[in-house]
Amino acid sequence: MAAGPPPPLEPMPLPVYRDEGFADKFRRKTRENPLVPLGCLCTLGVLTYGLISFKRGNTRHSQLMMRARVVAQGFTLAALLGGMVATALKARS
Repeated sequence: MAAGPPPPLEPMPLPVYRDEGFADKFRRKTRENPLVPLGCLCTLGVLTYGLISFKRGNTRHSQLMMRARVVAQGFTLAALLGGMVATALKARS
């Protein structure tokens, strides 16, 4: 059996990670899963519109908006869970 060159005595250099600020992290997370911020904005819009309707005394429309808010929250939750599953599958492969 032929002897090859000896293994290097120096350890492999560790990867260098830079500090990530809030804005950088928000942009990265938005690029990874754009449906979550969209769902949050939709939920906020429906909630605001429902509260304005409630304040004006339009209870029927206010109730409709609160139901729409629940649907928007469900969409946001589904987008969040879908993003987590996609990230886990990407890390696995």
